[in-house]
Amino acid sequence: MRTDGSPRPLVVKITCAAEAAERSNQAWTVAALAAAAGAPVTVWLTGEAVWFAVPGRAPDLGLAYATPVVDLLATVLDLGSVVVCSQCAARRELTEPDLVAGAVIAGAATFVETVLTDGVQALVY
Repeated sequence: MRTDGSPRPLVVKITCAAEAAERSNQAWTVAALAAAAGAPVTVWLTGEAVWFAVPGRAPDLGLAYATPVVDLLATVLDLGSVVVCSQCAARRELTEPDLVAGAVIAGAATFVETVLTDGVQALVY
């Protein structure tokens, strides 16, 4: 919390998808819950996680007792933001028009600038 009582910004970097389903789902759950609690949340997607931002390509993690990622993604898009790694997108031949509405592509310099901002909490999954 900040001195004014507001939650500090949270950056969640997701580096995995179905190959590490529980870790990936935990990241999405934390991001969505933080956004719902009023924290400014940005999810950064790298590696295979970029597919979460592509309509019809989001992996179904198939975890019992877990909220479907499509619902968690919708919460983050509604209340926060989703950024796809520029190199990861390029390697998969993805451009912003390929992504879900509201997702953007940005590079490492933007990630570093974001996480080095005073008061930001960064988590990497």
